[in-house]
Amino acid sequence: MQINRLFEIVYILLENKIVKAGELAEHFEVSVRTIYRDVETLSQAGIPIYMSKGKGGGISLMPDFILDKAVLTEQEKGEILSSLKAVSALSLSESGSALNKLNSMLGKQNDDWIEVDFSSWGYFENDENYFSKIKKAIVEKHVITFMYSSSKGEKILRTVLPLKLVFKGAAWYLYGYCRLREDYRFFKIRRISELSLSEEIFDMCITESILGKKHFDVSKYIKTKFKISSEMAFRVYDEISKFKIDENGDFICELFLPDINTICTYAASFGEYCKILLPEQAVKEMKKRLKKALQNYI
Repeated sequence: MQINRLFEIVYILLENKIVKAGELAEHFEVSVRTIYRDVETLSQAGIPIYMSKGKGGGISLMPDFILDKAVLTEQEKGEILSSLKAVSALSLSESGSALNKLNSMLGKQNDDWIEVDFSSWGYFENDENYFSKIKKAIVEKHVITFMYSSSKGEKILRTVLPLKLVFKGAAWYLYGYCRLREDYRFFKIRRISELSLSEEIFDMCITESILGKKHFDVSKYIKTKFKISSEMAFRVYDEISKFKIDENGDFICELFLPDINTICTYAASFGEYCKILLPEQAVKEMKKRLKKALQNYI
């Protein structure tokens, strides 16, 4: 379409400063006469485009021209660039070409108030490699296989039709159809190992929001209460939304967790700084674990 060609001509001139009409004609697979008509159309639209003859001549824009006539306010331009800068953290390319193009076209510099990095503070060797492989599998619709570590410490071979990468709760997940469970599942990428793409291509897609329709069903979880030392304040503020501070400065926290094993494992992650108050079944289970652990050191 002509409008697309006109837009691309402007972008090419922003990038290359001066271009011969024949080169543009070859690029768009049209005649040189068509390019001349396009130049005239752009000129009539108020774009400062001109042609020069002779050696080194061609089609160019005024040196200081930017696409400042777009129907966008300065605030909207800044929001577009800031959003793109944040989303660029997901790109597998480090060139930042999309951001650079918009900067050039909107006449704005990078907004430096935001910087996004989804990686962990620690070093996990497989994170970037697996993210790249899973993205490729989703886009090209390759069935993937991997070993997955469950919450019980079991490693199970999974064959999955990958549908989406999801970022939730400070972690990346793969959402897909698991052939083993014959159902849709979330897989935490950090628990995936031995990932490989098969040659098998699948025909399945999902366009709806995965997270938007997930509602927290309290009835399926166990109400849990912990007493956590003030020395662990940094974790309480990061991980727990409902808590009170007692007279000693310690935290009385309430959470909903899926099972007794998860309750005990979570409490153990605080070491000596956490005590389970409720439910009683979890208190008894934790005492058994501590007794067994003590016997291992005697």
